[in-house]
Amino acid sequence: MLFAFNGGPISPSVYLHMLALGPKRLAVPDDLNADPASFAVVDNHYTPLDVADIVFYDPGNTGFSKIEQADNAAQYYGNVSDAKAFVAFVHAWLQRHQRESSPIYILGESYGTMRTAAAVQQLSEETSALNLRGVYLFGQALNIVETAQRPANIMTYVVSLKTLAALGWYHDKVAKNGRSLPQFLEQVGKFAEGEYLHVLLAGNRASAAERQQVADKLAAYTGVSAAVHLAHNLRLTKNQFRLELLKQQQLVLGGSDGRYTAKAPKQGQLVDGAGVVYPPLSEAFKQYAANELGVVNADSYQVSSPVSSLAQWDWGSKAGPFGNWPYANGITAGFKAFPKLQLIVGVGYYDTQTTTGATEYLLNQEPWPASQVQLKYYPGGHMAYTVEANLKAFTDDLRQWLQQ
Repeated sequence: MLFAFNGGPISPSVYLHMLALGPKRLAVPDDLNADPASFAVVDNHYTPLDVADIVFYDPGNTGFSKIEQADNAAQYYGNVSDAKAFVAFVHAWLQRHQRESSPIYILGESYGTMRTAAAVQQLSEETSALNLRGVYLFGQALNIVETAQRPANIMTYVVSLKTLAALGWYHDKVAKNGRSLPQFLEQVGKFAEGEYLHVLLAGNRASAAERQQVADKLAAYTGVSAAVHLAHNLRLTKNQFRLELLKQQQLVLGGSDGRYTAKAPKQGQLVDGAGVVYPPLSEAFKQYAANELGVVNADSYQVSSPVSSLAQWDWGSKAGPFGNWPYANGITAGFKAFPKLQLIVGVGYYDTQTTTGATEYLLNQEPWPASQVQLKYYPGGHMAYTVEANLKAFTDDLRQWLQQ
């Protein structure tokens, strides 16, 4: 049994359902400038339904799920309570369908990786534990505390550099010199963890020559000039980079998928060009639900999140999502409680929200058994499976994982 859900912190699973795992999918063209109206619903030849039953989980007040007592909805909007609701759902579903002994796999994406970790923590504490066999963290956010974009946190610049470099590579702003993208990023990583980190740690003690040398290398690796890097004290944030890389073309890179672009805003919030996928997805799902699944009230499917701001969510810390909350500890507890647990962590090269560097940093820091952990890279964004080649790779990885 595969239980799958998206992020949010609270959103329906329509994205995984209609873009990756369901029997039908919305085919997003590789042409990023294609008219969204031309996106077609096609048979999903990549779905892993041949090897597993899939349950798509929509938290209360998303999708078709409803919280009966509307006045009490807020009690479900938090790390712990949200995971408890999911765990209760899993038990109820398995009991109703007499599947308590089935091997269980959980796939969470984005904030869903936090829900997954909290749920695994709770499952590990149960006296009659389920047969949990696998966890897949896609676009993981477990170490957001350590890698969040904070001006004074130099680690965020170190772990973000690979993503900036990958986007410079994708948009042809860096010299490739016969290197593959993984080879290029390996060099970037060595520089980030070595010379770049050294100068950032030195701060004001770094000489002008050292700063210039690092700025020149940052320019070569990212495609943004050394002058710009120096003007930002060698600390160019991901959002600043999104504005700078194609500034001469008056374009801003997408946040969830930096392959996409949009017109740069004159002021205010940055636009995410990758958002063109969402409107056709919502409409496609409603038609699919009505015509293929026979759902009578398909138009009632709630895509918008009932939580409109991060402040409305109980993150387990007064400081909000970036407070000191040990998200990854749940996975650690899972390895202890379920000795055969297999973990996959997947990440998109062009995702500026949950980056490759942050993911590598997580795996380097956690005491998880290396033989039971896999790291998968996909040349796409936050939802890397919108690229058909990535979808095939992703579902091939899932199929192998589900059959272990």
